[in-house]
Amino acid sequence: MENNILLNRLLGDYAEMIQPILEKKQAEIFGGNIKGRKYRKTLEALPEIKPSSIDVLSDRVRIGRKEDITPEEKNNLLHCLRQLNPWRKGPFQLFGIDIDTEWRSDMKWNRLKDHIAPLAHKRILDIGSSNGYYMFKMASQQPECVIGIEPYLTFYFQYHALQTYLQFDRLCCLPLKIEEMPVMKEWFDTVFCMGILYHRRSPLDMLLRIRSCLKTGGELVLETLILEGDADLALVPENRYAKMNNVYFIPTVPCLRTWLVRTGFHHIRCIDITRTTSEEQHRTEWVDTESLEDFLDDRDPNKTVEGYPSPVRAIILADAK
Repeated sequence: MENNILLNRLLGDYAEMIQPILEKKQAEIFGGNIKGRKYRKTLEALPEIKPSSIDVLSDRVRIGRKEDITPEEKNNLLHCLRQLNPWRKGPFQLFGIDIDTEWRSDMKWNRLKDHIAPLAHKRILDIGSSNGYYMFKMASQQPECVIGIEPYLTFYFQYHALQTYLQFDRLCCLPLKIEEMPVMKEWFDTVFCMGILYHRRSPLDMLLRIRSCLKTGGELVLETLILEGDADLALVPENRYAKMNNVYFIPTVPCLRTWLVRTGFHHIRCIDITRTTSEEQHRTEWVDTESLEDFLDDRDPNKTVEGYPSPVRAIILADAK
C-alpha cells in the first residue's frame, strides 16, 4: 500500500531494509489471505471525492462535509465503511457520515496532549496504531514523520480508507508487528505505545526494544492497564482478563516504574490514572462484537466477569536514558 517514494522520503536508509519485509507481507495479504483481498476490493470501491475541508483538531476527526457528495456517493461510501467493521478507535465523520467507534479515543488524547513533548519536526513511532486516529492528531503538529505499525488487517485497511481522503504526506502505516521491523537504533524522537504492553508475554523485552529505537532524551508515551496499589507487583491473570485471553501482566504504577528504570528510562512521571467507563468504551452500531458492559460483573462493575479488578489505565511518560 505504501509506495517506495513515500518510504524512501520518510524512512531514509531504513526504507531499503523495510521494503523486502513489506513486499513479503503484502504478498501474503493480497495473495492467500481472503480478508486482505476483500478489503482491497473495498478500498478500490471507495467513491472518488475531494473533501472541501478537514478538521483533525476537534474530538471527532472530520473529513469533508455532507455537501461534498451526492446521495449515491454517500450510499456507496457508507457501504464501504460498513465492510470495514468493527471500528474501534475514533470517532470520525466522513462527508456527513458519523462513525461512532467503540472507543472515545479523544478522551485519551485529551488526557495526554498537553503533557507530551512537542511533536513538530520530530520522528514518531506509533506501535499498534490501529486505524490512525492518533496519527492524524499527531499530523496536525507538523512532525517530520509519523510511522504507524498495525498488524491487524481490519484496522490497517481502515487507516488506508481514511488516508484516501486525508492524504497526509508525512504519515505511513505498515502492516507489521514490531518484531518484524528492523531495529532502527536511536532513530525516533517519540514513541507511542498505548494499549499494547499488557498483551506482551515479556513486557521488559518490549520496553528494551522501544528504548533501542529512541534517541537519548527521546520520550516514551506509555498507556497501559494497571493494578491499583502502592506495592511493587503485577497481576498475572490465570486465564482471561475481561474476556481477553492475551493479557499477561498488569502492574502497579510502582512496578511499572521499576520496569522502566531497568530498561533504560528515567524522569518517569505518571500523568493520569483513569478507570474505564462505558462513556469511553461502549458497543455501537459500528462494532459488531462485545464491549465493556459485557466484560464486567453484572452485580459489581468494579470487577471483571472473572473476578479481577475492573480496567484502570495509566499514562506514563518516560525519557530514554
